[in-house]
Amino acid sequence: MDTAKVDRYVAEKWDDEIVPQLVEYIRIPNKSPMFDKDWVANGYMEQAVQLMERWAKAQSVPGMQVEVVRLEGRTPLIFIEIPASGPETGADTVLLYGHLDKQPEMTGWDDDLGPWVPVIKGDKLYGRGGADDGYAIFGSLAAIQALQAQGVPHARCVVLIEACEESGSYDLPAYVDHLADRIGKPSLVVCLDSGCGNYEQLWCTTSLRGLAGGNFTVKVLEEGVHSGDASGVVPSSFRLLRQLLSRLEDETTGRILPEGLRVEIPADRQAQAQEAARVLDTAVFDKFPFLPGMTPMAEELAELVLNRTWRPALSVTGVDGMPPLSSAGNVLRPYTAVKLSLRLPPTLEGKQAGQLLKDLLEKDPPNGAQVSLELEKASTGWNAPAMSPWLEQAIDASSREFFGKPAMYMGEGGTIPFMGMLGEKFPGAQFMITGVLGPHSNAHGPNEFLHIPMGKKVTACVARVVAEHHAASVRGETTGVAAVAGGEQHGDHGCC
Repeated sequence: MDTAKVDRYVAEKWDDEIVPQLVEYIRIPNKSPMFDKDWVANGYMEQAVQLMERWAKAQSVPGMQVEVVRLEGRTPLIFIEIPASGPETGADTVLLYGHLDKQPEMTGWDDDLGPWVPVIKGDKLYGRGGADDGYAIFGSLAAIQALQAQGVPHARCVVLIEACEESGSYDLPAYVDHLADRIGKPSLVVCLDSGCGNYEQLWCTTSLRGLAGGNFTVKVLEEGVHSGDASGVVPSSFRLLRQLLSRLEDETTGRILPEGLRVEIPADRQAQAQEAARVLDTAVFDKFPFLPGMTPMAEELAELVLNRTWRPALSVTGVDGMPPLSSAGNVLRPYTAVKLSLRLPPTLEGKQAGQLLKDLLEKDPPNGAQVSLELEKASTGWNAPAMSPWLEQAIDASSREFFGKPAMYMGEGGTIPFMGMLGEKFPGAQFMITGVLGPHSNAHGPNEFLHIPMGKKVTACVARVVAEHHAASVRGETTGVAAVAGGEQHGDHGCC
């Protein structure tokens, strides 16, 4: 493979086609079903699907089949199948994954930016969803096309683009089962929905946290009453909620208290955290828009890496029952409700953690208050299997060729439910989990952007790894590794 030719091909593809497509995609407010209950009637998800379907079908890829699969009552899924360039790899398959649904708007965007307003400033494309994860379908096909342009062989490839990831991928298992025969048994899974520690080298994700959370409500009255009359007699719903959350979290340190929500961190993941901290230095924390004088939750950089990748952490992401400050009177409110987002260690079983959380917060409420936790998510995280030598060498070589620096490995704090599912269904498969969400890219928040040069280089790296997968498959180094699907897991999986 001529690295320089791949680099040029991918760069031109991005400039001429992919960036313009992403500009149009960002304009579409296709929020994930959790954030748009009327997503079918509103039609935005369909617009995004059609945009990507049209582009994919217009690509010159011999034998490629593009289909939008629709199961009743579920979000659509784009299924693309590309035949192997030759018979050498047999039925061996590379599965490339991404999603097209988006997070909601969020406040705080700069005056000249907005979630549905694509703006290019220098190397950055601003707007919701370009980096998370609209570029995935374009990058996946461009990587394969870059190989075909040089006649570099590759195994059979399947591309899955779902429309429910930001809601927990609850539709995806049905599609994976429905398409099982057509998907086959992939020996390599490439996911383009993760992050990167910097924009200077390829970063691969070794673990993902799970997630449990939902709406937590504390009620004390039938209706609001005068605070001067009731305070000191009627317990404040906010104080009781705060008291109950103290069962879960040490409010001074942020440490999650129940032993059942923590795990022992594997030694290799601790070593990776140390190396990531060494390379990133203060970028571990200063990539976030701290206010002047604010400090992170720990001084040791490696501890911060582990905090965001292997330790549980609580965020309150929404509140109800409170009027805005401009209309807040002297009223003791009848209830307080908050949305809880509890990130879980990668190897902790999600449903078990969700039940523990529910029992912890609802049991024996103070003062007889009415307390309820409506669980919306209880997802298990993912811990990567031990990496095969061929894949480790291919990833590092691709980073050195296209970035000029070695590849880096680190866990990520987010959740991609698809990975745990694939880990269970194809326990022998190898995983390349990477992405473009680096410093200040601010996925899910205001001023989210896609770093265009990073998108180009990640695409080129995927091409290199897919080419090396073919070589390894011909050598017999991938044969049979996915054949144990449904059976006992091997390697350092940790999913349960």
